[in-house]
Amino acid sequence: MTSTARVVVDEEYSIAEIDPRIYGSFVEHMGRCVYDGLYSPDHPTADADGFRGDVADVVRELGPTILRYPGGNFVSGYDWEDGVGPREDRPERLDLAWRSFESNQVGTDEFLRWCGRVGIEPMMAVNLGSRGIREAVDLLEYCNGRGGTPASDLRRRNGQADPYGVRTWCLGNEMDGPWQIGHKSAEDYGKLAAQTAVAMKRADPGIELVACGTSKPVMPTFATWEAQMLEHCYRHVDYVSMHMYVDPDLYPDTASLLAAGVEIDDYIAAVTASVDYARAAGRHSKPMPLSFDEWNVWYNSRPRDLGDWPHAPRLIEDTYTLADALVLGSFLTSILRASDRVRMACLAQLVNVIAPIRTEPGGGQVWRQPTFYPFALTARYGRGTALRPAVTCPRLSTAAHDDVPQLDVAATRSEDEMVVFVVNRSLAEAASLELDVRVRGHRPGRVEHTVLAGPDPAAVNGPDAPDAVVPVVRDAVALRPGEASVELPPASWSMLRLLP
Repeated sequence: MTSTARVVVDEEYSIAEIDPRIYGSFVEHMGRCVYDGLYSPDHPTADADGFRGDVADVVRELGPTILRYPGGNFVSGYDWEDGVGPREDRPERLDLAWRSFESNQVGTDEFLRWCGRVGIEPMMAVNLGSRGIREAVDLLEYCNGRGGTPASDLRRRNGQADPYGVRTWCLGNEMDGPWQIGHKSAEDYGKLAAQTAVAMKRADPGIELVACGTSKPVMPTFATWEAQMLEHCYRHVDYVSMHMYVDPDLYPDTASLLAAGVEIDDYIAAVTASVDYARAAGRHSKPMPLSFDEWNVWYNSRPRDLGDWPHAPRLIEDTYTLADALVLGSFLTSILRASDRVRMACLAQLVNVIAPIRTEPGGGQVWRQPTFYPFALTARYGRGTALRPAVTCPRLSTAAHDDVPQLDVAATRSEDEMVVFVVNRSLAEAASLELDVRVRGHRPGRVEHTVLAGPDPAAVNGPDAPDAVVPVVRDAVALRPGEASVELPPASWSMLRLLP
């Protein structure tokens, strides 16, 4: 069966300039994200710091623009001083967040040097759980100080003469969550965030600070948390964070899972409304942008055994399906449509732990999960200005949702091209898409169609079949005069590049 749909894309109907940092990712000392993932000194491709060269190459292909580090729940019990200096002198610790053994062989210097080598901007998080203002300022001075203070001189003694110049800093992590070490009420966190922000910006006025927003939509303090904590720190911070994961096991069927994008839209709108209330109540002039700095598909309801303090355990190494990749595509379309407010975003996480990239230790291989491809292609081509497409398509109902658009669409315009991203949520119906493109001046002449699809939404990639689910570039479709017809398979993610 095939339905008909129409998408009108007009360059005059713009949303905002896209901040490239919406294509960020996240590295936490959790499971095998760092150890056996990014870092494996015995691997044949390892560099001088012990980071795998083959993984670095795939990370560059994925294309994240900013990386949040070192957590996550890990940061709320982390002493950054443990991870600097000679490796043989670093203490080993118990990681209370993930009941793991932390060797501290990778720390601030190793991570920041690796970011420089792969060309990714770092986003550092400070510990406002078990620690506080002084320790946050010391870490900032270690990273950005020119010298003359104990922390910046320590960095110089450790071999890094020039400051790293880290621009973006998170004021803790998920401080509303009772699972978080040192979690706080909205009022207590808001006061601490304000005090820490003032101190950090006195040390380095050029930094940007992200305050902890609600950690998930189901929190009992959702929406009230932002209003209460921003009452104290609104004028001192630059972003409010938001986190969201979609758990496929909580949906009654695949059709309902593919409609999860409407929940993502609703969550962004709700957080925006809560933050705007705080702006109005506090009579603040500046709007508060959002940092969607944890998002992904996560089979979080499945039981997991953290073990008895293992080092780098195989923790939540979810194997992603084609259907999961379509949900990831919907996350990206939602973020693009909200790019006037969502200015940063981080896919959690980068390697092995709920990640688009998987590895095996020792001399093992690296492979791309199906979720790798929508992110990599959107990050590469979804640049410039976000546009507001007009979409006419059939509506779907699922066991969990009523009246959902069959197509989930976002569009962008750069100097060179216009790009339309489409998720066909229907498991049964292809869509015959009539594309109407309205561009002043030079008009594109053809449409290049890249599609991620297949007969089985449960299909996966793995070490023995790393290319079972990969995108395919179809023959270009002529665009005359400003219109084209494109066939979208059922249960598919598509990228339509409008080229000369």
